[in-house]
Amino acid sequence: MPGFGHLVQKAFYLGVGLASYAGEKAGTQFQELRKQAQLLADEMVKRGELQAEEAGKFVDDLIQQAQRPPVTDGTDPPPPPPSGPRPIEILDDEEDNPHDPQAEHLRQQVDALQAELRRLQNLD
Repeated sequence: MPGFGHLVQKAFYLGVGLASYAGEKAGTQFQELRKQAQLLADEMVKRGELQAEEAGKFVDDLIQQAQRPPVTDGTDPPPPPPSGPRPIEILDDEEDNPHDPQAEHLRQQVDALQAELRRLQNLD
């Protein structure tokens, strides 16, 4: 498999290239944002809505806000998802079909998986 190393190298270079392009594009976008914020601040100074000393701080604050990740509802960011497997609850509806062979097979598989999970947890 002599081509595999070459393929990995190409994939690596593609990732580096994409990261470089994304960084360059983001830099261009932030320069444009800074220019627009400066124009807005200059206009507010002309109207007397903002002091000349505050204009620089205003532009810097706008840029910092643009660099922060968006928060969806204005509250704290959501907590990280819990680590480990999700608990699965099986509800038995014996009234539907108590002797369904497919359901019984699935129950046995779930029981076996739960036992394997307990065994693996005990090994750690």
